[in-house]
Amino acid sequence: MPTYNIRGIDVDFPFEAYDCQLVYMEKVIQSLQERSNALLESPTGTGKTLCLLCATLAWRKSLGVFSTGPNVKMSLINGDKSGVSLSQSQTKDAPTIIYASRTHSQIRQVIQELKRSSYRPKMVVLGSREQLCIHDEVSLLRGRTQTNACHSLCRKRTKRYCKHYSRTADYLKSNTHLGDEPIDIEDLVNIGRKSGPCPYYLSRDLHKAVDILFAPYNYLIDRGFRKSLQINWKNSILIFDEAHNLESLCADAASFDLPSWLLTACISEAKNCIDLSVQRRDESTDKSKNPDNFAILRALLLKLEKRISEVPIQSKELGYTKPGAYIYELLADLNITQDTVPMIINIIEEAALLIEEDNQQNAKRNVCRLESISDILNTIFRDISNAKSYRVHVQEVEGSATDGLRGKPSRTLSWWCFHPGIAMEEFSKMDVGSIILTSGTLSPLESFAQELKLEFPVRLENPHVITPNQIWAGVVPAGPSCCSFNSSYRNRDSIEYKQELGNAIVNFARIVPDGLLVFFPSYYLLDQCIGCWKNMSHANSTTIWERICKHKKPVVEPRQSSLFLSSIEDYMATLKDTSTSGAVFFAVCRGKVSEGLDFADHAGRAVVVTGMPFATRNDPKVRLKREYLDEQAHSQRQVCKVQFLTGEDWYNQQASRAVNQAVGRVIRHRHDYGAIIFLDERFAQPNRQSQISLWIRPHIKCYSKFGDVVFTLTRFFRDGEARGPTKLKLLTSEKWGKICESEIQQPLDKFYLDKFLPRTTQVGQDCIVKSSSSLPEARRKKMSSLLGEIIPANRSSVTCCKDQSVSWKCSNDVLGNEKKLLTLKRESMQCQDRKVLGLSGTSILNGKWGEELVTPCSAKKCKVSTEHDAAQHIDNSIKHSFLTKDFESHGLLSTISSMRSESSRRSKSSDRESAQRHKDNSVTFSPLPSGDEEIRGSQFLVQVKEKLSALEYKEFVNLMKALKSKAMKISEVLQSIARLFSGPERLPLLERFKNFIPAKHHSMYEHYFQTNGSSQSEMHDKAGFS
Repeated sequence: MPTYNIRGIDVDFPFEAYDCQLVYMEKVIQSLQERSNALLESPTGTGKTLCLLCATLAWRKSLGVFSTGPNVKMSLINGDKSGVSLSQSQTKDAPTIIYASRTHSQIRQVIQELKRSSYRPKMVVLGSREQLCIHDEVSLLRGRTQTNACHSLCRKRTKRYCKHYSRTADYLKSNTHLGDEPIDIEDLVNIGRKSGPCPYYLSRDLHKAVDILFAPYNYLIDRGFRKSLQINWKNSILIFDEAHNLESLCADAASFDLPSWLLTACISEAKNCIDLSVQRRDESTDKSKNPDNFAILRALLLKLEKRISEVPIQSKELGYTKPGAYIYELLADLNITQDTVPMIINIIEEAALLIEEDNQQNAKRNVCRLESISDILNTIFRDISNAKSYRVHVQEVEGSATDGLRGKPSRTLSWWCFHPGIAMEEFSKMDVGSIILTSGTLSPLESFAQELKLEFPVRLENPHVITPNQIWAGVVPAGPSCCSFNSSYRNRDSIEYKQELGNAIVNFARIVPDGLLVFFPSYYLLDQCIGCWKNMSHANSTTIWERICKHKKPVVEPRQSSLFLSSIEDYMATLKDTSTSGAVFFAVCRGKVSEGLDFADHAGRAVVVTGMPFATRNDPKVRLKREYLDEQAHSQRQVCKVQFLTGEDWYNQQASRAVNQAVGRVIRHRHDYGAIIFLDERFAQPNRQSQISLWIRPHIKCYSKFGDVVFTLTRFFRDGEARGPTKLKLLTSEKWGKICESEIQQPLDKFYLDKFLPRTTQVGQDCIVKSSSSLPEARRKKMSSLLGEIIPANRSSVTCCKDQSVSWKCSNDVLGNEKKLLTLKRESMQCQDRKVLGLSGTSILNGKWGEELVTPCSAKKCKVSTEHDAAQHIDNSIKHSFLTKDFESHGLLSTISSMRSESSRRSKSSDRESAQRHKDNSVTFSPLPSGDEEIRGSQFLVQVKEKLSALEYKEFVNLMKALKSKAMKISEVLQSIARLFSGPERLPLLERFKNFIPAKHHSMYEHYFQTNGSSQSEMHDKAGFS
């Protein structure tokens, strides 16, 4: 396992790190060492999570050993400090790392990445009772009802006392190793089912003594959850992964909405509590529940309902708005103040307990709505000094049937927080060490920092690890008929716009192979466009919708959450169907498809964004947010003359962030490729492009003609198909888990793939992978089928071996059966008749240019051979052999042969040598030569491959690539080559390589030859190359 020294910290990384990964880990360590906050953006597929874990845990390890040993663990859990050694005391003082992500599913993926690293800190994952409870009855409940039932069974030592809770403490004492190895929620549940302890309380007790704690966001953002954690917050490290929505989550956590139907339900529950308490007093001597208290509660709620209904609303569109402090005036009239709130909350708690006891006695599952009033009061009176960051709003809408208010006016009282930094400011008061926010789409960073009102001295916008030929990104300002694309309010309802958009998507459905994602700014525009495409037809009586269906089966993102899972399954089933040429998913920015789903490889070959997803300007919350920011910017500008975030800035940047989220669904790992198509002329504006993620910006081109778009896009995918088939990745969602999986094989790491098989060869099931890893086969299979797994940028998808040593044995069946695969079938369908269609469906491309646009896929043959055959047939026709293709794919043959040609030329003419000499000692390369030079180069490369190990040959390949791209000086390359070829068995390689070096560098190489010629010990030393 490679070790990298970064800012004085030795970081063990399970793979050979890329430059962007080293930069990312450097920024993480810088933040930790300087006790500063960090904003780090790194695209999906760059190994962000693994880098974050390795860098953070390496820094933590440098402060002292991890919390190992039974004395430390149990003493911290039990609060007993006796018997703790000095080193263990130092471990106790080390900062705790809290790693938070949005959902349990994402945390599950993070823990899988931790398992791949060499670090084994004491850890635990916190979850809710919904995930962890194994009690036969309580596990069936949800929400507050479940919590109250759990408290009831754990508090009373009766025959209903929870047996799992009682076994927790004893299990921890006898299993002090728990948490030394990475464990997930499923592992805790399995322990509970097998051995009896409660998984929920097991994790709650264990979290007191861990080095790293994994939890959902709400455990940090919500004050109530945060207080329940027994953690020393001073100097602790807070990591928010997938933090692109953190600002809105923080604001929502500090806000509330109280609709009429909920207030009515609470009044009904208070009346029910009065009746229950009176009934108890009549039937027994139980006087614990005073009906008068519930009567007071009901009276307060009735007064609140009356006050809300009396609020004067002049305009339903504008509603009724007051400053945040007005909420205290409103409640004070009801005698609800900071002094009386504790008593009211106690009454609500009694009511909730009474309702829960009634549920248990009568086998009911009623949810206690009254507890929402308790949450609202806690939110309001948490810190009255922040009232200036809030707005009170009352809105009136027509009631719905689900609320029981159909046809009647329904009012909602809202108290909205417009300063999301309130939740984050509390961490500064707690003196935490560092707060690290990271995601694949944080851009634009400046607005993110200003919203949270925190200083972020450490910032990073990382590039992707893909090469330029793996991405096509373009702005398409006009369609096939030269009608402009602009989804603004003034233009979006025109028939011409919808038809032009439909015709463009028909073309993309024809060109793009497999999965195509089309994102609309809103559900309204999605419905309007599809309705138009289905109903509008032309002279040929074929609608736009029918023409789309001709090329791809359409799937539409539903508004109802309950239907979402079936739409995903439908999409994936279509992609697996070999009789179709793929599917198109029509979705909405900020919808479920745009976040939390992984459309890797064939699941998403292109994403189309049909416009800027601006929020509705007239939405009360949006309007008030803009006004609040404008007021803040104006007042602060007068004080410090610094540019602050305005309402308009925020409005635009929120739309850009939604676009970045949508386009991030494709190109999910190093070997993936895809197209990003912006169908709106506004994306051509520099200020719009400046807010797109940094890794996409250099690739964006603006096309004036739609025909140029079709031509370049067709060529891009034609070249992409030549790269070879890739696996249709697992499509996963945080909420839905595993959906379905294709039978297409997964791509190999580029080095191993090119070493033994041509790029267009499909590796079949008969290929046997032999790994030198000590990991059991079952564990490797389990790790390779993880939910939502995205292959790290530098991880071979064949195996997770630590030493990356892989050998292959290919059956001859590869030559036959594996050529008839899904990808090749699709190629023949997708490459036929690719033309640009206008409104009428006729081609707008004429002449040879249009003919050259299409290259039948049937003309492309897959040639398969084996390493043994290639080695036997190296002769004068080697340029047609498999190994030549292999070397050409690495650029080795052209590099070696051109070096030899240049060496020959320079030995004949010293004047020419002098004229072409470069100041930096680099070498220029000529095009691929033919004849003897090519044969000699190929023969030499065959010997190199035979003499070197797989890992050493990979290093040799990288050195030659670095030489060709001038990423390294020739002096550094020659020194490394001489070291690789050192040792008795490799001396012939060392001598022959000199023949391929330009004459002017012979003396330098001879120096390295003498230094390394007899040194066997340095053969595996990789210093100086990473």
